Amino acid sequence: MYRGRNLNVEFSMSRQTILISGAGIAGTTLAYWLLKRGFEPVLIERAPRFREGGYIIDFWSVGFDVAERMGLIPELRKVGYFIDRVEFVAADGGKRSAIGGNVLARALGERFLSILRGDLAHAIYRTIEDHVETIFGDSITAIHQDARSVEVTFERGQPRVFDLIVGADGLRSAVRAALFGAHRQFDRYLGYYAASFVTPRYPRRDEHTYLSYAAPGRQISRYALREDHSAFLFVFRSPHRIPELARDTAAQKQILRQIFSRDPWIEWPEIQKRLDACDDLYFDAVSQIVLPAWSQGRTVLLGDAAYCPSLLAGEGTAFAMAGAYILAWELDRAGAGHAGAFAAYERSFRPFLERKQKSARAFASSFAPKTSFGLWVRDQVLRLSAIPVMGDYLMRRFLADRFVLPD
Repeated sequence: MYRGRNLNVEFSMSRQTILISGAGIAGTTLAYWLLKRGFEPVLIERAPRFREGGYIIDFWSVGFDVAERMGLIPELRKVGYFIDRVEFVAADGGKRSAIGGNVLARALGERFLSILRGDLAHAIYRTIEDHVETIFGDSITAIHQDARSVEVTFERGQPRVFDLIVGADGLRSAVRAALFGAHRQFDRYLGYYAASFVTPRYPRRDEHTYLSYAAPGRQISRYALREDHSAFLFVFRSPHRIPELARDTAAQKQILRQIFSRDPWIEWPEIQKRLDACDDLYFDAVSQIVLPAWSQGRTVLLGDAAYCPSLLAGEGTAFAMAGAYILAWELDRAGAGHAGAFAAYERSFRPFLERKQKSARAFASSFAPKTSFGLWVRDQVLRLSAIPVMGDYLMRRFLADRFVLPD
């Protein structure tokens, strides 16, 4: 028997070996619950080491429920952030509209926090790192399934045989590509791009505030991090995908300069200097993944690899954790009957995810309204939300569709 270092969870001897591709939030959460249920998970991650940082996410709803069942909430509060104000500013820095954290507090109480995506993933991983074999710096290149097992070929390591495989390797999943085909068949582009970077000693802090400047079709947001760092998130509309030639960092920075340099925001000259100097820029299309099925044979997909709702949906992390919890629960209930477990996992979770993807497509435009009128409408909605009765009504609408985890 093993005892989890942080969570005081007892793990029993394994029944089946399950290879999980991707050591992010979905993969590590699944490994935790598989261990607890007596399986033997193995993690493989393309990156040479555990990924740190990332952009900040609002953490609540079903993801909060899973983390609570893992005993993680006290630790997440220590490394998380308390964002109690969302503010939009004019070109001269003056306030256009704002909403305080009291609206969320009335709706969610203490079941809400903001946290860097990498910090959340690391907190989960620390609960299992002493108990799970983790292979860094390698990836799956081929999958060969039969009625009894799965043989996996790796880019660097020797081939191995497992009972099952889980693809939790993100939007551009290698497991999905090996299973179903090229990424472009299942990628639903939503008409936006997003970029993000972190910089030290930015002169404006605005602690506990998510501050944004917006113009028609584009928006820059910033928020203060610990150790005198600040993070920036860029969102802009693009009717068509940017050519793959723009995948190198220098070209991505040039695209951002071309789009945002025309804005008169008083902070842009300093932001551009920081953008030019940064050496770690996230830049990608805002997309969803829509698949005809989430599994095939002894292989199943999880998180963004199966049902990415898009970066702008705001709950992708929560859905990844909930999916991991449900998949582990169904595998445990089914014993060796993986086909029934995969079907039950998809049957119970897919309708909810399809509704959330539909909502995300409608919500995406609020990040970068097409017109000045759209920006004005957003300002009015924020101002109305500051009125308790209206704010409570809007939050009830926003929180209406909740997924209840199996016990």
